[in-house]
Amino acid sequence: MKISVIIPSYKPQDWIYECLSSLAGQTFEKAEFEVIIVLNGCCEPYKSELLNYICTGMRGVNVNLIQTDQAGVSNARNIGIGRSRGEYIAFIDDDDFVSDSYLADLYAIASTGHIPLSNFLAFEEDADTRKYTSYYITDIYNRLGRKGHPYQILPVRSYLSVPCAKLIPRKVIADRRFYLDFKNGEDSIFMFLISDEMKTFEFTEARAIYYRRIREGSAVTRKKKRKEVLANSCKMIYAYTRIYIAHARRYHALFFVTRVLAAVKKIVER
Repeated sequence: MKISVIIPSYKPQDWIYECLSSLAGQTFEKAEFEVIIVLNGCCEPYKSELLNYICTGMRGVNVNLIQTDQAGVSNARNIGIGRSRGEYIAFIDDDDFVSDSYLADLYAIASTGHIPLSNFLAFEEDADTRKYTSYYITDIYNRLGRKGHPYQILPVRSYLSVPCAKLIPRKVIADRRFYLDFKNGEDSIFMFLISDEMKTFEFTEARAIYYRRIREGSAVTRKKKRKEVLANSCKMIYAYTRIYIAHARRYHALFFVTRVLAAVKKIVER
């Protein structure tokens, strides 16, 4: 198995079927990847609805639907990692989706030894329209996204604030997992934790796209109280620092500084 795609889902809405449909339509050989859906903090009717869709809409795709009563996206991803079989791991949120060449184009670069980074488009939508909007990762791709040009970690550091839009080798993750005690920022901490094994990065062609749905009231867009932001940011700084000090020679010092400054910026801007 070459790729394991991990999708955490809590009380999934209709958009998860667009996500799954995009995976069913991949040009990558279906026998070479698996989709692991981790339904967390809920069960019925969502489990039965997903099983029905898997049987009818994802024929030929290796799909593993896992249910856990413990809610939490980080715990769900950790379960998915533990149950995965792929040489590479891809994370996709259940309200996002990908272009049909996404896995194939990522794998083509991963097989050369670089960490592949895809194009990234964010959008908002209402009942009738879908509007693409500016996003910090999109800006990085538009500025640096040249296939065949490897980068070190600092120019592409914005991509390491999220686990999606890339393939991560299993050997990079090893036995490390997402932290469970963060309300926000756990993605960035996990990516920093495993960054010691990420040496070079390369962008895919523009056709390999990760589509991010911007939803009002999601964990990303929800407005947070200043006290909550302060507490979480301080906690993040402490986590970054502990990781770095424990193995300082393995981590990029300037990348560590940028992670801390990003957490400080959240406090100042709030």
